[in-house]
Parts: sequence; C-alpha cells; structure tokens
Amino acid sequence: MTTTQQSNMGYSKRRWFLTLGGLFLYVGDICTDTALALRYFHEMNYVWSGMTALFIITGLIVNQIFSYFWFLDDMSDERERVTVNNSKGRFLVLHIFGMGIFLRYYHLLKQGYRAIWKAPDSNNSEPQERHHKLFCMAADLSMLKLFESFLESAPQLLLQLYIRQGHDESSVFQYLSLVFSVFNLAWSLVDYRSLLRRSLPHIRQLPSGLPTVVYLLYKLFTITSLLLSYSLLLILSVCSTVGFTIIWMVGTIWAHLLQTKFCTSGLLELLYRAVIGVILVFSFFNIKGQNTKREMIIYYSFSTAINFSTPLMFFILKPELVAIKLFWTVSGLIYGGSLLGLVFLVSYYRFLHPKRLEEDEVDGLEPETPSSRRIKAFINP
Repeated sequence: MTTTQQSNMGYSKRRWFLTLGGLFLYVGDICTDTALALRYFHEMNYVWSGMTALFIITGLIVNQIFSYFWFLDDMSDERERVTVNNSKGRFLVLHIFGMGIFLRYYHLLKQGYRAIWKAPDSNNSEPQERHHKLFCMAADLSMLKLFESFLESAPQLLLQLYIRQGHDESSVFQYLSLVFSVFNLAWSLVDYRSLLRRSLPHIRQLPSGLPTVVYLLYKLFTITSLLLSYSLLLILSVCSTVGFTIIWMVGTIWAHLLQTKFCTSGLLELLYRAVIGVILVFSFFNIKGQNTKREMIIYYSFSTAINFSTPLMFFILKPELVAIKLFWTVSGLIYGGSLLGLVFLVSYYRFLHPKRLEEDEVDGLEPETPSSRRIKAFINP
C-alpha cells in the first residue's frame, strides 16, 4: 500500500465536518417538511397536510426499526460493545421517540472527534482499527440516510411538484422543502456511495473530483426527470398511483427472487425488500453487488420510455393545460434531464467506474463484524 493510500485511510477532519453537514441537511429537510405540513393544515388542505406528514412519519419509523435492530446486532458482537455500551432498554426508548439517527450522529461525531483531535501515536496499530470502525459507523448511518431520502425526500418532491404544477399552489415553505429535499437526496447518494466503498477493503474507493461529479449528475438527472414525469402523470390522473404501486411491487418481488440476505430477522428482511422496491420506483440500484448490466438496461429503457411518452400524453389528453408556460418548461426539463442523465450514466460506467480489486491485492483486511456484514450485503448504486 502506498504512502498516499495510507494517508487517505484515516477518518479525517474533512469527513467529520461532512458528517456535521449531513446532519444539518437531515434536520433542515425534516423541519421544512414539517413546517409545510402544518401550513397546509392551517389552510385546511388536510389531504396535502396528511400526505406530507405521512412521508415524514414513514421514513422516520422505518429508520428507527432498522437502526434499533442494527444496534442489537452490534451488541451481540464483543468487539462492538464499546461503541454501543448503553442498555437495550435505553436504546429502545430513544428509538421509540425517533432519536435513532441522532443517537448515531452523536456516537459518530463524539468518537470521530476523539480519534482525530486526540489520536494516539501513529505507530500503534489501534488507530487503524478505530478509524475503520468509524467508517463502518458512518456507513451504517449513510444507509439509514439513503432509506430516509427515498422514503421521505423523493416522495415529498413528487408530492410538492404535483401540488405546484397541478394546483398552482406555492409558498416559501414549499420552495424550502423542495430545496432541502433535493440537497438531502443528492447528499445521501454521494455520501453513501463514498462510504460504502471506503468501508469495504476489497472495493476500490470512489475517487473524488470528476468521477463523483459525473456520478452525482447521472443520478440527479435521471431521478429528477423521472420525478417530473411522475408529477405530470399524477396531474393526468391520480390513478397513476396504481402504476407506481405496480413498479414498487415488481421491485420488491425482484429483491425477493434474488433472496437478499441483509437482515438477521426474516420479518426485517421482508421490510428491507419492500424498501428496496420503493427505491427502485425512483432509481436503479444493484441489490446484491452482482453484474446487473442487463437489468440496468431494462430499467433505464423503461424509465426513458416513461419520460419521453408522458409529455406527449399530456399534450394529447390535457390540451387545455398545454398553453401554460410551466408545461413547456417541465417538458424541456424532462427531455433534457433524461438525455443528460443517460449521457452521464454511460460516461460514468464506461470511463470512471472504479473496478473491483482482488482480495489478495488488499493489505490488512479487517475482521468481519455485524456492521461490515451489513455493508457487504447492502445495495450498490
């Protein structure tokens, strides 16, 4: 391993401040969405208020369930008990009150601060193990943030786009909600991608700079264009939700057929597969780390067909709304975003995608822990 590689192995001050930034985006996303739900309620728009609140609550509950059971898995491993040295009862109470992610942020920021600013002698082998554990903790947190982004931020974006376009309703809180949802989604995608690879010694890290930018643009353009298409479909008919449900069911069934083994509990595994189905409604992810070139081609061919046909359907079925300036803007964003997303997708996987390394090319593989097993079994972008 080169000197440069070694210098990049540690949990750095930059990573610590990035974690703090992720916490800010998470809190900002939840607070703006909550404020928007209260505003809708005050205006007696009870359906919109309820839907906005439903997405917040769904993401919160699912995250608490996974976070709590992951803590129990970690407690079962002797090496992890130092990290989670509180009682199960206390963890349960904190998770019941929705504090699971904040508890994880607290542990990560606290132990990261100790490792960075109070690090022992660099010749000792203990710091390397401690920094690896910090990256595993951060990867766990990034998984939960990814769940939250697709269970709360992405559906919230779709709902607010539908309200803005279909009912010409807008407010400062709505724009703030949209902005924080977009940034939270973008952050969770890049942060998860980076931490996933950093936490697995046999996987080449995602280089910063151009590869990260291209990957982010590929995801943002493909997800945004699909969200805008979905919003137009909802304006055409709210029965489009049946189509979204079918896509979710297909994604969930695919995860079931692949026999994912992410959770130690059978019921929790079923919930995990259902969450994967939700994620696949908005973006493609490699569920088991296998070669999914064929599945990816099918997925993006299907989503591209949706993107290119939806504005045409809207033009034919809703001619009275075509004159609205917003329609042409949205259509341009759908077509342009879809094309750019495909260009960045092909560019990333053709020229910039990190290749897997063989196990014998890696120095100092860490012992397997419950956290590292989760990371290996989790979805890959």
